[in-house]
Amino acid sequence: MAGRQSAEDRKAQIVAEMLRLADEIGPDRLSTTDVARAVGLSQPAIFRHFPSKGALWLAVAEDIAARLRRAWTAAEAQEATPDTRLKALIGAQLAAIAGTPALPSILFSRELQVDNIALRDVFRGLLATFTGRLVTALRDQQASGVLRRDIAAEDVAMLLTSLVQGVAIRWTLGARGFPLVEEGLRLFDLQMALLRTQEDAPDGHDK
Repeated sequence: MAGRQSAEDRKAQIVAEMLRLADEIGPDRLSTTDVARAVGLSQPAIFRHFPSKGALWLAVAEDIAARLRRAWTAAEAQEATPDTRLKALIGAQLAAIAGTPALPSILFSRELQVDNIALRDVFRGLLATFTGRLVTALRDQQASGVLRRDIAAEDVAMLLTSLVQGVAIRWTLGARGFPLVEEGLRLFDLQMALLRTQEDAPDGHDK
């Protein structure tokens, strides 16, 4: 007979079901009753693990944040040059969204935008961290002469984060009818081609 789950294992199960249900029925329609039913617990039992629905959402955000940071670190560690590191970061972000399809809906939910300041702060900090990593890779590209120096790395990072968010929203609204990572990286390559120095561009020689 299998032993009872530890409190940490049960919390992880609840968070995982919260994410699955947020994707299935939407974050703003999701109730703790739905979560309790999915994990086979009573609603009061959920609140023994998380004191409020807001605390449960915060645990979800922290779980997402931890997974994203691990993905970014692994992507950077595998690549040796600034341009490949930058693309790997974008690819890791897209892959994380594809693996957590509720994420775009959570980011634009009332829970995040209005009701839960702590949740919003986690995602704002996460975006700032991701943007900072992009800026570092972009500045390295500028220093090596690959990327134009007349455009601020911070502005390029903003373009790239907007690209990721935009393609993720289009993917969500389009019933995930195209491969998110491939489409996102295709648009990334196009964006970066427009920002390379003339000397580094594939057809950068004078006609």
